[in-house]
Amino acid sequence: MAFFAAARQGRKDDAELGTGVWRRAHDRFRRGLDRYHQILEGIEDDDVYNELVAVADDLGAMLPRVRALCVRAQASSPSTGLDIPGALLQVHRALSRAGNTLATTAEAAAMTRLDGERWGIASAGLDNVRRRARLVADDVEEAERAMPGAE
Repeated sequence: MAFFAAARQGRKDDAELGTGVWRRAHDRFRRGLDRYHQILEGIEDDDVYNELVAVADDLGAMLPRVRALCVRAQASSPSTGLDIPGALLQVHRALSRAGNTLATTAEAAAMTRLDGERWGIASAGLDNVRRRARLVADDVEEAERAMPGAE
């Protein structure tokens, strides 16, 4: 059953996001979010886990916004390849940065987890994770502002 659901989702993604740069920007963000959630599995320190889950919730709430941006971008400047439509260069740049920063946020969470397990010290790492997550939010907000028709 999951195979058919994945196939349906793939067709929906192709229709809404295309197969070019907007799909790639969306998928990069989603993969970063998946990586972050994988880091959470097996954390034994409840305090570290709870802090990282709170950040995960904030990051997860951004995925529908990223998808909506990518859907709007695909509708206004369709992409089927690697060429970035000039009118939406700033939108793409901010979305790419958000995806990359999300990946580094997942790395910071992994390091925090290791520091917490090894040394029992995770507070500095948690601050780093929160700071990086704020940068992801800033990048998503920048993409929203750069989108033509943004209020």
